Formats: sequence, structure tokens, C-alpha cells
Amino acid sequence: MRIPFLNMFMTSPFEGLQEHAEKVKECTWAFQQAIACYLSPKCKTFEELRDEVTRLESEADAIKRRIRGHIPKRTMTPVSTFLIFRYLKQQDGVLDAVEDTLDWISYRSETKIPAELEKDFALLINAVIDPIEKLASMVAEARQYFKSYSEKQRVVVKNIIHTLHQQEREVDNFEYIIKKKVFNMEIDAVSIIYLVRLTEIIGSIADHAQNAGDMMNAMLSK
Repeated sequence: MRIPFLNMFMTSPFEGLQEHAEKVKECTWAFQQAIACYLSPKCKTFEELRDEVTRLESEADAIKRRIRGHIPKRTMTPVSTFLIFRYLKQQDGVLDAVEDTLDWISYRSETKIPAELEKDFALLINAVIDPIEKLASMVAEARQYFKSYSEKQRVVVKNIIHTLHQQEREVDNFEYIIKKKVFNMEIDAVSIIYLVRLTEIIGSIADHAQNAGDMMNAMLSK
């Protein structure tokens, strides 16, 4: 018989994971606004929005440190601290990739997205937002599962993980489309490198979200 996971902690590690996931989700608005600003020649608030993402990343780091510091080292649990920390690393990687995207953009003083690619980049950004927001739902549902070990609740979490995989494949498709267009455009080599790398960094947001789903799947199987 499984011992309810949350009963083995004064404070459940899933409370911290959910708080961290909500902080990651919180950054989506500033991220979307920053990208929209970057694509608009009239917008002057990109750096402010980038600073907002940096602030949220710093707050998420504080939550991450608290989670790592408050799980008893010798407590026996159905889910190992190793898996919890690996999950946290991937969830944190989502926010790091968001910040890396805006940092990469900031290296060029003027907008360098060709007009014919703006729609494609908008679709790519929209595609990576969904996985970010799914993480908070996944952790909340997993938290309920580890309270009850209900098979019905387990299926709910597994379905979210499946959705994350589908969303990551969609992002891969948008990446492919953009890269193919970039390599067939008559632009300078620096612009090619810049656009391809920007596409890859944005795509890595969904990669980390999918990896977080895989870590959650591993926890469900224990």
C-alpha cells in the first residue's frame, strides 16, 4: 500500500513546485509584450519588459532555492528527491529560455526580423506560450494525485503530459518552416545566424516544458 506522499512532509515539495510553475507562467505576459514590442518600430518599452522578465526569473530562483533547501535529505518517499530536482531543473529551464530569448534580441539595436517572417515568428511565440501555461496545470493536478493516488487523477496528469508532447511537435514544425525560409532568403550571413539562433532559443522553451512533462511522467510511475 502506498503512503500518501504529502503526509511525509511538513510542507509538500509540490507546493513549492506549483508556486514556481505559477511564477514561470506569470512571465508569459511580459514575454509576449516584449516580443510584440520588438516587432513594432513604435514600441519603446522593450527593455522595461525585459527587466520585468529578469525580475520574475530572480523570484523564481528564490523559490527554487527554497525547494532545494527544505526537502529532508533522509526522508523516504515514493518519489525520489532526484526526480523532483530534475523536474525543477526543466521547469526552471523554461524561464531561463524565455530570458535567453530576450537577451539574444537585445544584442541587436534595431529590429532585424524580415517582414516576410514576422507572422511566422508570431506563430512560433504563440506556440511556446501554451506549454508554459500547461506546466502550472500539470503541477496542480499532480499535487492532487499524490494526495489521493486516484487512477482517475493520474490519467488527468498523463493527458497534460501528452498535450505537452503534441505542443512541442507543433513548435518543432514552426521552427522548421522558419529555418527553411531563412536559408532561402537573400540576406547577410550575420542575419542568418541571428535568425536561426533566435528560432532555436524560442523553440527550446517548449523543449524544456516537454522535458518537465517527462520528469513528471517518471514521478507518476514510481
